[in-house]
Amino acid sequence: MPNALTDLLGISAPIVLGPFGGMSSVALTAAVSEAGGLGSYGLYGYPPERIAEIAAQLRAATDRPFAVNLWVPVGDEVGPDEVDLTAALEIVAPLYAELGLALPTSEPPAAHPAADFGAQLQAVLDASPAVASFVYGMPDTAAIRAAHDRGIRVVGTATTVAEAVRIAEAGADAVVATGFEAGGHRVSFDRPAEDSLIGGLALIPQVADAVGIPVIAAGGIADRRGVAAAFALGASGVQVGTAFLRTRQSAATDAHRTAIDGVRDTGTVLTRAVTGRLARGIPNRLVRLVEEARLALPFPAQGWLLGPVRGEALRRGLGDLQSLWAGQSAPLSRRDDVGAVFAELAAGVPRAPEG
Repeated sequence: MPNALTDLLGISAPIVLGPFGGMSSVALTAAVSEAGGLGSYGLYGYPPERIAEIAAQLRAATDRPFAVNLWVPVGDEVGPDEVDLTAALEIVAPLYAELGLALPTSEPPAAHPAADFGAQLQAVLDASPAVASFVYGMPDTAAIRAAHDRGIRVVGTATTVAEAVRIAEAGADAVVATGFEAGGHRVSFDRPAEDSLIGGLALIPQVADAVGIPVIAAGGIADRRGVAAAFALGASGVQVGTAFLRTRQSAATDAHRTAIDGVRDTGTVLTRAVTGRLARGIPNRLVRLVEEARLALPFPAQGWLLGPVRGEALRRGLGDLQSLWAGQSAPLSRRDDVGAVFAELAAGVPRAPEG
């Protein structure tokens, strides 16, 4: 099933694993690459030394191409000393007490994620993966040139046609066109995320018409039907997250997988409740409590505030207090093995005519 994307990335099937910021696993990334697709690993918040370790682990697990993913700073991030959490701490105090956690008495000592982007990027360049992908924008032209000099393909992510054009003009080799059906963060950077909510059915063909680089469709794709539709709309490949997240090879907790299984009853929502940036996930008690209290801190302060609660919920397997990212096609995620998911997706890829 060769095409422009497979030729570009050196893979045999035009299927890309969505990068899970904070939830990636070497096992899942390597398994998708071994199957013939492009496994991806999200490096959000990782220091340079950890990036080097992950790249080494991935190379030990597979000799096939893989991608690593970085978040580009967009300028709305706040530092630890820029937010007063006094009122917010009163709102979340009952959750801390319920879990037996000590309520913070001062500003969280978390590092500003954007401050380390240059070091993260250099670590990726030094690691020289087959592909470096980016969300929330693109690095500068010099960085893209440096990646190309090392033989690294560069992939950007767009939520609008205007963003896709900017990514292509920056020198990217391919662009992910992600519709609002997708799970996780809405990675808009040209306009506010709430003003960039375009469904894949409308977005993919417009992006395909607007740029001269391969388009990877994302959002709402979980089986062969979604793959076939993406190609009919002009895509050269697909990026899939939730269907792979449900598999046993992913880093998702059992509670998260259970929530995906039950998403027919709950649906998914777009919310800023968990991190301060708009993201799609399965509504639970944490989301409802934060939204009802109208707690809204800028990114990443909301994450600092709720981080200890979510971390303890992960340790205890309490799905109602975790971040349960999932896309709108989560009910179609029915397979618990990477191989089975990959085979189902690959069945939707158009076959080249014989002769």
